Amino acid sequence: MISRTLLLLAVLLAPTFCAAQIAVIVNVANPIQQLSVTQVTDFYLGRSRAYASGEYALVFDYGRDAALRQRFFQSLAGMSPQQVNAYWSRLMFTGQVLPPQPLPDDRAMLDIVRRNAGAIGYIRNKEADPSVRVVLLLKE
Repeated sequence: MISRTLLLLAVLLAPTFCAAQIAVIVNVANPIQQLSVTQVTDFYLGRSRAYASGEYALVFDYGRDAALRQRFFQSLAGMSPQQVNAYWSRLMFTGQVLPPQPLPDDRAMLDIVRRNAGAIGYIRNKEADPSVRVVLLLKE
């Protein structure tokens, strides 16, 4: 009876554990161990430019049409690609802030975060490795 209950529990919880996740990553030299959704949103929407330590954040993104970018902003801020693009167009018009630097793929994202102590980016969680620190996981 107990094994049947455990099997049923495992089946019911499997979608939760198997759900794809997006990992927000920083350089391993960065003292930040964890960031909240609000903090990451502030970086990616240009509201914050520095970590709590005072170090300038180098924020990296994917290209405007990247599928991962669409899922990231939807999970992070509930924004569609059109909303994100319109948001950044308005901010750029004011000349006060520039959007995150776009990169072409996961390999480039991992490479830039590994090489820059202040870098922050995101990748598919399955691509994360010990050369970067995951500071937030977002469910897709």
